[in-house]
Amino acid sequence: MSTGSPSLEVRNAVATIRLRRPEQANRIEAGDVSVLLDHCAAISADRSVRAVVLTAAGPQFSAGYDLTALRDRPAGGDEAESVSSPFEQAVNAFEALPQVTVCALNGGVYGGSIDLAMACDFRYGVPAARMRMPAARLGLQYYTSGMQRYVSRLGLDNAKRLFLLGETLDAQQMLAMGFLHAVVEPEQLAELAQATAARAAGMAPLAVSGMKRALNAIGSNSLDPDATQRSHVQTTRSQDFREGVAAWHEKREPTFRGM
Repeated sequence: MSTGSPSLEVRNAVATIRLRRPEQANRIEAGDVSVLLDHCAAISADRSVRAVVLTAAGPQFSAGYDLTALRDRPAGGDEAESVSSPFEQAVNAFEALPQVTVCALNGGVYGGSIDLAMACDFRYGVPAARMRMPAARLGLQYYTSGMQRYVSRLGLDNAKRLFLLGETLDAQQMLAMGFLHAVVEPEQLAELAQATAARAAGMAPLAVSGMKRALNAIGSNSLDPDATQRSHVQTTRSQDFREGVAAWHEKREPTFRGM
């Protein structure tokens, strides 16, 4: 497999994004961020894509984001100005994907790549998986949306454990914490991720995207009840809802069109 920027492949309604710098433990470089953003935009606009798998080449998932660009930015200016980093934008774009997202962690995950994995709806790992957030050891306060994700996914105490102590956790600790949903042998990882994506791809896309958006908003305490109600009403008037009810009564698999 060639190495370089993250690749995108779409097959059978499932898009797969793969990190491809195994010789650098799949470190995410500054130039990769725009590629990830482009992939997210393409996936969001492609109605044929019903689920997404994020994974990586080699024995590690990702060593995190290369902080060189942040370290070397010019001094001065309004440091209080609220401008998100490009990497933060990419992670937020991944979380905002309307499709169900599955992260297959083939090894260790560190730094910002933990947040990228947490932006996924489901995370599976292997026994050799490890995680560590070194921000405090590097003298860096993490960006706001990332800390919100840690707290909403893992709870306040676990977020403090990772951010304030920089502990290294093994796969079973990651599972107990709720970061991983399952730990499987390496040869089973891709199969489990693809099976989850295929199951999600069989659901009604309007209902999935609306509920995913609402659940994420509830988790971050930012729910818009009126918008959520409008989304609910939209599904009751959709062709997919009529098809789903008909298929249920006829004891057959539904064919959803996202309409």
